[in-house]
Parts: sequence; C-alpha cells; structure tokens
Amino acid sequence: MALLPLPTIIAPGIGLLRAQNPSEMTLDGTNSYLLFDPAVDELLPGTPVVLIDPGPELEDHLQALAAFDIQLVLITHRHADHTGGIDALYRMTSAPVRAMLEQYCRDAPVLADGETISAAGAIIQVVFTPGHTSDSVCFIRQGGGAHLFTGDTVLGRGTTILEHPDGTLADYLDSLQRLLALPDMALHPAHGEQHDSSHPLLQMYIKHRHARLDQVRAALQKLGKAGVHTQPAELLEHVYPDLDARLVGAATHSLEAQLHYLSVNP
Repeated sequence: MALLPLPTIIAPGIGLLRAQNPSEMTLDGTNSYLLFDPAVDELLPGTPVVLIDPGPELEDHLQALAAFDIQLVLITHRHADHTGGIDALYRMTSAPVRAMLEQYCRDAPVLADGETISAAGAIIQVVFTPGHTSDSVCFIRQGGGAHLFTGDTVLGRGTTILEHPDGTLADYLDSLQRLLALPDMALHPAHGEQHDSSHPLLQMYIKHRHARLDQVRAALQKLGKAGVHTQPAELLEHVYPDLDARLVGAATHSLEAQLHYLSVNP
C-alpha cells in the first residue's frame, strides 16, 4: 500500500497538502490548507483542523486530508480543481462544508462577507473578493500572526484569469484594493508559491491590470476599433504576442473582461 502524502508545516498552525494536478492553469497543483491551533507543535493524524479547499477528486489527496479530524471545510470558489473532492471527502469525514454558493455547501450555511469563524483552534475571517469568479472569497487566519488565503484571486506566480461575464474586471480591481487595504501579512495562494508579504504582490497585480488595460487601449487605437464593437480574437496577437496556445481560452476570457471594463470606463 502506497504511503499517503504528508502535509508541510508552512507556519505555526498552518499545514499544506498539494494535490497532484499540475497544469498550465493550476501551476504545481491545487494547494489545500489545513488550519489548526497554533499552540500545537505537530500536525499529526487525528489533529482537529479546518480545511481550505479539498481540491480535485484525487483519491490519494483526499485520503491524506481525511487522516485529520476535519471540523470544517471552507471553499474559496466553485472551480472543480477546488471543489471536485467535496462529496468524496464528505462521505469519508462527514465534515460540514461552507462556500459562497449553496450548491457547494454540505450541512452548513453559505458564507457571509466579514463573518468570523472559530473552529479547530483557528479564528478565520471571511473576505468577499469577486472578480476571478463572482463567488470568490479569501480567508484571513487571525492570531499568531495574520495569514491571508487568496484562492485564485491572487496566485503564487503569474496572474489569474477573470471568468467573464461571471467575473468582471471592475469587481476584481475593487477586490484587489480591498485586500491591499488590509494590514500586510503572509499570503497563501491556491496555486504556486507562498509569500511572506501580501502588499508587494497585490500592488504588482494592480499595476499589471492597469498596464494590460493600456495595452488594450493601444491595440484598439492601432486597429481603429471601438471597444464595444471588437472581438477578443482581434486583439490576441496585439496584447498577447507570445501566448502559449494552451492559454488562448484564458486570455480570451481576460480580454472579454477588459473590453467590458473599457466600455464603461474608457
């Protein structure tokens, strides 16, 4: 019988188990976080935890998570690489699941923006951050030093897509500013590397989005187009000249969001 993967302790009271689902969209795979009492020295099987994102339906990953006493599961957003394992894990553990969308909840209510949750020795604040999707949320683990869990709103490297029209650029920019208004703290994304400081990454994300808007404006001017009458495909080679073919769909979604934003904010 193969040994199950073990979590990595990345800070007091925070363990990380990465699902083996790497891709151009998920980077190294989906990060599932286990939050527990910071006063506990070791994360051993049976330790009470709060789980952020069970990840995809991968048996080894879910069995490794189920080795812990999961008191509560929190969902950052609806995409299958975050939610695919919900039902299998629920059958294994009966742990309640909370999300912004009711269809992803199990034996628990939907999340409320700004609410504080206490479970498994952790205190967690909910921060509504639509943009990547309309149901995206981030979580702040308070106590023992604050830690921000960003789902796909902010990645460990690169930038995230906006699933337009469900996710809008106006909402996304507002969400980034909302996170930037929080105190600087460690940042833990659903994909990619950990960051000791949230503000530099958030500032980079905001700068990048405005630079991309400037590129779209320049491309529209070069083509003699008005944004409202332009299809994303007409802009791809101008805005993303070296685009990996596997990312055309993601880039198209982002261009749709940018064109929609410019139609309201020229």
